[in-house]
Amino acid sequence: MHLSEAQSTVDKWIKSHGVRYFNELTNMAMLTEEVGEVARVIARQYGEQSSKESDLGKELGEELADVLFVLICLANQTGVDLTEAFQKNLIKKTERDAERHKQNPKLG
Repeated sequence: MHLSEAQSTVDKWIKSHGVRYFNELTNMAMLTEEVGEVARVIARQYGEQSSKESDLGKELGEELADVLFVLICLANQTGVDLTEAFQKNLIKKTERDAERHKQNPKLG
């Protein structure tokens, strides 16, 4: 699925199941909450934090998909074309970081 397809799919889902988009501030808070859930899974699966019973069964992919869904909602409701924005971002990173990471001794 391309980013434009994902944006269209989320928009259709919101209009058929969600009634309407939550406002931008609510979605920003929800995005922060979802990112926190990703951090929790990573801290327990890859870090040193021990799991609680409520953490069992949490999957990183599912939590990342939750982040993506809310991110797409924010893009849709603010008129951001994620394909265009992502392409511009890759160009910016490529120009800015063309040699930076290759020269980082910590990555060698």
